[in-house]
Amino acid sequence: MSKHYDVLVIGTGPAGQKGAIQAAKLGRKVGIIEKSPVVGGVQVNTGTIPSKALREAVVTLTGADKRNLLGASYRAKKDVTIADLASFSQQIIRHEWELIGSQFERNHVELIWGHARFVGPNEIEVLTKDGPERVTADSFLVAVGTRPARPDHIPFNPHNILTSDELLHLDRIPRTMIVVGGGVIGSEYACIMATLGVRVTLVEGRHQVLGFLDQEIAGTFQYFMRQKGITLRLGEKVESIAEIDAETDISGRPNSGPAKLVQAQLESGKTLRAEVLLYAVGRQGVCGELGLDKVGIEFDDRERLHVNEHYQTNVPHVYAAGDVIGFPALASTSMEQGRRAVCHACGVCDTRDYNTKLFPFGIYAVPEISMLGKTEEQLTDEGIPYEAGIAHYREIARAKLLGDELGMMKLLIHQETHELLGIHIIGAEATELIHVGQAVMALGGKVEFFIDNVFNFPTLAECYKVAAYNGLNKLNHV
Repeated sequence: MSKHYDVLVIGTGPAGQKGAIQAAKLGRKVGIIEKSPVVGGVQVNTGTIPSKALREAVVTLTGADKRNLLGASYRAKKDVTIADLASFSQQIIRHEWELIGSQFERNHVELIWGHARFVGPNEIEVLTKDGPERVTADSFLVAVGTRPARPDHIPFNPHNILTSDELLHLDRIPRTMIVVGGGVIGSEYACIMATLGVRVTLVEGRHQVLGFLDQEIAGTFQYFMRQKGITLRLGEKVESIAEIDAETDISGRPNSGPAKLVQAQLESGKTLRAEVLLYAVGRQGVCGELGLDKVGIEFDDRERLHVNEHYQTNVPHVYAAGDVIGFPALASTSMEQGRRAVCHACGVCDTRDYNTKLFPFGIYAVPEISMLGKTEEQLTDEGIPYEAGIAHYREIARAKLLGDELGMMKLLIHQETHELLGIHIIGAEATELIHVGQAVMALGGKVEFFIDNVFNFPTLAECYKVAAYNGLNKLNHV
């Protein structure tokens, strides 16, 4: 006889974790299925946590964040090895595994290891190492995430033509790297590797990296990237990628480097060569292996599911949350989606007025970037009158103490009502700093809040006060 659950979750990433724990807190019998040998999904094992751990390791070990303070030649560790970076990352990842496992145990969430596949509207077959098992449930949460896109025409291999999953397992730090894709993943890894001293070339089909950013912030970021030695090939598309024998360089002279290189041919006729190529263009869903046709659930050409405002698919008792439903595909939003989905499935609909559109973006490049609300370009297109208040980190004592004098904050202020319309930050602690403004925006506050209230000194939060004065001074013509 198959085991029955009130709520059955597929995937232990951020959406699945929080959904399962929420259901358990509501007194439901909960099971969660994981096909990988470890919990945490992409967030813990190949995406959010490993890439951020790698970033922190690189910044800390190279001393890159202290050079403005201690001198351009400052190095915390002279020779950073791949072993140094792996050790740092693995400590964090192991901690997350233990934390998630203990949360499941404390809340009596039953963890089932294996591949899940629907065999009926309320029944799933789990292919475990001991053979298939059948389980049933009243409600389901599909939180299977995504994987890096791997187009068939690209000759991926585990050594030098990689996605972000394989990059974390490099056995050496390469001297040169090509990054294809100027989105979040490509930009973050380009900056991390350049901070290590790798000579990076980034190829992006659009004329701006991180196209969703406010253009001033994106322009500033591109300046920082070039200062790190990153070559930006913007408005360029890759025609072909191949691994080649490297007996000679592009000009035909004998090559003293590695025996194999990666060659990327651009549509413009340029030829790029490097030791390693990272392909970071898009992600792909994994819904095709779930047997959703048995339930009558369809997915799009990238294997993403469509849901309503309650995170229900077209089959009401099957919910979906996280990257599998597409935008915004952030660990932070995935957690909240999973929690809300399960609340609805359990008939516990919070009366609180959640703002599902007011969430921050965090880009953990070097430097950090974070944004909330509208960009200048969006406000202009929508005909909303605004003024921009700017605070440069060089004006902020705390930024000087942290060794960052190049960052900035921009507040977008409604010209008539003085409401906050957008917040854009680049520089140290940007992803932390954004939440001060988020609280003010969420509560309908106006820019005067930052002037009328006292901030600790010295702090980076003082940027809000400086930017508020700057914006209001412009509006008052003083």
